Amino acid sequence: MPPTAIIHLDMDAFFASVEQRDSPELRGRPVIVGGHPRRGVVLAASYEVRPFGVRSAMPMAVAMRRAPAAIVVPPRMTAYEEASDAVFAILSKVTPLIEPLSLDEAFLDVTASVKLFGTPSQMASDLRARIVAEVGLPSSAGIASVKFVAKIASDLAKPNGQREVAAGEARAFLAPLPVGRLWGVGPKTEAALADLGLRSVGQIAAADPDWLDRRISGGRDLWELACGIDPRPVVPDREAKSIGAEDTFEEDLAGTDALLPHVHSQALRVGRRLREAGRKTTVVQLKLKLADFTLLTRQATLPEAIDDGQAIYRAASALLLAEKLKQKVRLTGVSAQSLLSQGGQLPLFDFDRRTGRLNAALDRIHDKFGSAAVTTADLHETPRKKRE
Repeated sequence: MPPTAIIHLDMDAFFASVEQRDSPELRGRPVIVGGHPRRGVVLAASYEVRPFGVRSAMPMAVAMRRAPAAIVVPPRMTAYEEASDAVFAILSKVTPLIEPLSLDEAFLDVTASVKLFGTPSQMASDLRARIVAEVGLPSSAGIASVKFVAKIASDLAKPNGQREVAAGEARAFLAPLPVGRLWGVGPKTEAALADLGLRSVGQIAAADPDWLDRRISGGRDLWELACGIDPRPVVPDREAKSIGAEDTFEEDLAGTDALLPHVHSQALRVGRRLREAGRKTTVVQLKLKLADFTLLTRQATLPEAIDDGQAIYRAASALLLAEKLKQKVRLTGVSAQSLLSQGGQLPLFDFDRRTGRLNAALDRIHDKFGSAAVTTADLHETPRKKRE
């Protein structure tokens, strides 16, 4: 059997790169995608702003102190989701074995694709070139025989690069790295390892695994990773248990009138994703995060399986209207639970068949022109003002 070949592909500063792609005046400028400057967090930082010490997940207040001249852009989740869909469509051309980790990164098992598309390194190069040509975004890739090493390789190749680690070179490749690079090593474990005199991955690999396991919880697992041992396969995300969409607002919103358009948009996105996945749902869930971070979830069971965004919205909006909100809301989300495969008997009423044909037409328009080409009145937005 040929050696396992895994690619970890990761988009570079994904949200910020989408903003720079869509707004030429932002290219080459320090860009932060984030929320409110006093209480929000950095969702993405362009490579131009990173020399100032700005990183993702940093409080916006800290980021703005470090880079007061940075351009702050509010997030546009629909644009990022559309770019992600386009990227994953390209990845699916070389293998069905794709394990998404987020909107902007995935593992690919390309072992069986070598005869069709060339070496793993060539496949990674071709995928990255196609993403630039068709989506207009940069990415980085790591190639190895195991997932952990491929992930580290792509991290070290950033930005806009790739690195291959042969199976026999994994231990030497990992050896000089700090122990914090190992999965599962947080500040407490890192301090405990330092107390044992273990500060590099190579020192862990050279330790006795039984001795390490007695002194550190999960010590044998850390030893295996340090040696480049990672038996986990790439698991395709084919049987998702739910499909959802959610948004965190820049400022807390009060009242159902302000929340309903967001719930409507999320329901339509869920319907489209259901149809793309060939699934239907019988349970719609509404998620609300209140101003004090209290999380509420409410569910409605439907009389029949659906994949129509408007029907999902009717169920979700009914859940929202039934909720007596006394606080402002930070986040709303809509998800489809209890997923079923498409199929079964034909719809009983012609109305249902017309809805299906309408959704198919809207999906084709969306794929060709984007989600803003056709929308409902409550979701219509005026074009963004040109940034100065």
